Amino acid sequence: MKNKTIYLLRHGETDFNKRGMVQGRGIDASLNEKGRKQAKQVYEALKNVQFDSIYTSSLVRTRETVLHFDSPKEAMEGFDEISWGDQEGVLPTPDSENLYLKTVRAWRDGKLSESVGGGESPIEVMERQKLAMNEVLNNEGETLLISMHGRAIRILICWLLNYPLQFMDGFDHQNCCYYKLGFSDGVFAVDKFNQVGHLS
Repeated sequence: MKNKTIYLLRHGETDFNKRGMVQGRGIDASLNEKGRKQAKQVYEALKNVQFDSIYTSSLVRTRETVLHFDSPKEAMEGFDEISWGDQEGVLPTPDSENLYLKTVRAWRDGKLSESVGGGESPIEVMERQKLAMNEVLNNEGETLLISMHGRAIRILICWLLNYPLQFMDGFDHQNCCYYKLGFSDGVFAVDKFNQVGHLS
């Protein structure tokens, strides 16, 4: 399997992000005005990188984020955001925030089969990501971009680096940040961590 450079890009801002609402894979929101500006900013930052292929989740916000790039693109459900079940698209309340915090604490304690509101667990997300990443790694290209989602990026980086999933919150992110990973001799390493300088 060829050595690769892989950029992991979180999508730009949506109105759900702006309002502090959980999206998940069940909400197919478009970028808002700020998100479209962020997408242009990250394009300017990375336009000189020759991406052999670009992968996105199946959701429109990740596809809109890489709209300016002209490399071949492929949408893959394996890179979708985690499902937050019946908590998706709901205005935050004290009860919903407590449920979220309780679930995240459970994940940090290693209870990785738990989910929110009938949605997905981190283990379920990891299993579908593994199928998608296998296809990415078998791509003949050496420099690749994956446009995806915050929680999904945390889960992906964790298992790519062979960290226990309960450490996923150690990988910070914000809208239109990116990570740069190297893949060599079957091992991943982070080269650039949560890059946001292009957004200033």
